[in-house]
Amino acid sequence: MLLRYAFRTVRHRKGGFVGAFLALMCAAALIAACGSLLETGLRGKIATERYAGAPIIVSADQNVHRTTVKEKKGKTKVKHKAKPLAERAWLPRTTADEVRAVDGVEQVIPELSFLAQPLGTPHTGRSLGHAWSSAALTPFRLTDGTAPKGAGDLVVDRGFAQRAGLATGDRLTVQSTQAPRTYRITGIAAPAEGQDLKHQSALFFSDAEAERLAAHPGQVTALAVIPEDGVSASALSERLREALPAPQVQVSTGEAKGAVEFLDAAGARVKLVSMGGAMGGTSLLVAVLVVVGTFALTVQQRHRELALLRAIATTSKQIRQLLAREALVVGAVAGLAGALLGLPLGSWLQHRFVEAGAIPASLDHTVSVFPLFAAFGATLFGAWAAARISGRRIARIRPAQALSEAALQPARPAWTRIAAGCVTLAGGITLVAVLSTLRTEPASTPVTFLAVVVLAIAVALLGPLLVKATAFFLKLPLRLTGHGGKLATANLRGNSVRMASVVTPLVLLIGMTCTVLFVQSTLGDASRAQAREGVRADWVLSAQGPGVPAGAAGKIRDSGATATEVVRTTVRVGLDKYQTQGVTPEGLTRTWDPEVTAGTLTGFGPRSAAVSELAADQLGLKPGSTLKLTLGDGTPATVEVTAVYARGLGFGDLTLAHDLVAAHVDNPLAAAVLVASDAPRHQLADALRDFPGTQILAPGEADRLQAERQQANAEVNLLAMALVLAFTAIAVVNTLVMSVSARVREFAQLRLVGATRHQVLRMLRIEAVSVVLLATALGSGIALAVLTAFSVGMTGAAAPSMAPLLYVTVIAAAAALALVATSLPGRSALRARPVEAALARE
Repeated sequence: MLLRYAFRTVRHRKGGFVGAFLALMCAAALIAACGSLLETGLRGKIATERYAGAPIIVSADQNVHRTTVKEKKGKTKVKHKAKPLAERAWLPRTTADEVRAVDGVEQVIPELSFLAQPLGTPHTGRSLGHAWSSAALTPFRLTDGTAPKGAGDLVVDRGFAQRAGLATGDRLTVQSTQAPRTYRITGIAAPAEGQDLKHQSALFFSDAEAERLAAHPGQVTALAVIPEDGVSASALSERLREALPAPQVQVSTGEAKGAVEFLDAAGARVKLVSMGGAMGGTSLLVAVLVVVGTFALTVQQRHRELALLRAIATTSKQIRQLLAREALVVGAVAGLAGALLGLPLGSWLQHRFVEAGAIPASLDHTVSVFPLFAAFGATLFGAWAAARISGRRIARIRPAQALSEAALQPARPAWTRIAAGCVTLAGGITLVAVLSTLRTEPASTPVTFLAVVVLAIAVALLGPLLVKATAFFLKLPLRLTGHGGKLATANLRGNSVRMASVVTPLVLLIGMTCTVLFVQSTLGDASRAQAREGVRADWVLSAQGPGVPAGAAGKIRDSGATATEVVRTTVRVGLDKYQTQGVTPEGLTRTWDPEVTAGTLTGFGPRSAAVSELAADQLGLKPGSTLKLTLGDGTPATVEVTAVYARGLGFGDLTLAHDLVAAHVDNPLAAAVLVASDAPRHQLADALRDFPGTQILAPGEADRLQAERQQANAEVNLLAMALVLAFTAIAVVNTLVMSVSARVREFAQLRLVGATRHQVLRMLRIEAVSVVLLATALGSGIALAVLTAFSVGMTGAAAPSMAPLLYVTVIAAAAALALVATSLPGRSALRARPVEAALARE
């Protein structure tokens, strides 16, 4: 019977449930979109392109492994963990002989893949060089011209030739691991079967030239294995796994080959899992907070009806069941609609990540029913929980008290709500305190956004008291605005619960937006400040392409200057990841000052290491300590710590010798070259005429360029939270519209006692301004507290970076949303004649 009554209530009070429906639908879409990203990270397929024609790929292991054995209560527990490497791991060329010795192998094709970026052509995205002998992998066939034979010959794939407008006989300058070189295009090749390459451009060199450019003598990227006739790929792959050492050598077939071909796509899976999980968790917390607020407003608008039910002997249990069934009805419809909307939304979001360069296009978006079920279930549970929480008071109070409260709002919120608000506030303060002690970005980022949400929940619970306090402080200024101000003051004091439900989403919008916008700038500005203070160089060499060649730094040295090449990578100490730079030891102290706090950089050599104070604390290092690490391509190395420095944000956690790092990265070109020289810019530029794309910058110019790159990264992070912010903005509008639309009878009564439409609208605008002021103060306070704690933990100083113009834009946008969402429904509510409106609502 209650279910039938719930259906009738929803059917006949559609307007009252529209707000809850929209909030739940947006929440479901948000959760489904984040779920699809998470699933893509877990199960996303990486389709092969060049490796498509090879049934089996043999490659080096791309992970660092650690096995631990623990004895507990007489039982031995063995745990194995693996973490991915930052660079490609290479195979010894002799592995090909071991593979050929396995029964059933017909052919083994060595593969070389290395950096090869065309210069002077339109942007072509990912571009790699290969030996022509590995063209059989796809296989590629010449459609025009001849194969490369000499060191200056080059064959390009057909898709790239069409995009760049190239033909046989043309010349193309290529920046690879060495100095840029101009090649003559001797041929154009295309896959023998299927379409042109979609996610990469392939440049084929002669085998000898490819060996030189790959810069890994005696090693290969991978081996393609062709089985003999009658031997299946699965059977041969099992024989190979038994014959080859594991886990040093991996054997891949089918879909697993894609992860070997596109290492960046395999790494993007980890990023999407982290990003999808963080977004999904934050989205769920925000959704619950918004949905609870929306249902609270819905229940408040039906207070008279529910009070009447209590007065005619409806029990508390029946009221709770009625509200829960109504919520489940609305939640089921909204959850289904939102979940279906969430899948294309997730696909759009991944497409935007690809455009922004956050993830590669070779990782296919995965769509299944699991995000749908998760979103639908979360929406149903959220609706049910929100209804139970929102209806708790009306279901428990006595019938007579329910009727009196329907006519007049209680003077203060329940003590349980106040107590819960205080506990939540204490939890938020604790999170802020914890945040100030976290010194790594992976650890601090989730705590940052969790603290914002928890403090917003505290605002939601303590909202009525905060609204009354605001009304008290604004009493005099509002009264000076005339009758509208007096009415607004009365409403703020007498309807504090309703006003609090409007304040909460605004606080969340301002606090979350400011945090998302300024958390990266706080970290980036601190990093750039340390880099500015630590660069002693007179000039900085930068490149428009993949990096500055070693030959360019050599030319600068020939002119009598000191040149420090800086190449960047990531290494692992154990399983922990550390940002690392490799620097040229000669003349290092002339160009670089990381603010050494222990040890010295004098005598920094090929097997030396300088570490940041953070890394030193984490790893227990000091000058003279021995550090064992795994380089980017999986090569183990042992170095001696000679110095500990303070400017870790600006220069990374570890600093090693340039040659040690450059030999074990995919891109050995310098990210920058620090130059100490008294020579003018034009004289240095003359020395770099043979290196197109390399530019000489003053340190200030290099800093501005770094700021632009920082802004690009911040836009990617903002995009990651764009759905949460958009949902919060929709919730603001939704809540305000619901709040104003429910006051038709109140507006009619005001007009019946002599108030004009203009005075009522003025009252609404003053109320909206008061709410915006309170939300701005609370939201800004939350953001400032969280950002300050983040800054203390990450930089050691309470110096959050907040751009004033951007902050004002956020506040202006929130104020505009509030005023528009108040004025438009207010005007609509005032269109009816007062008598008809008053009677219609009785």
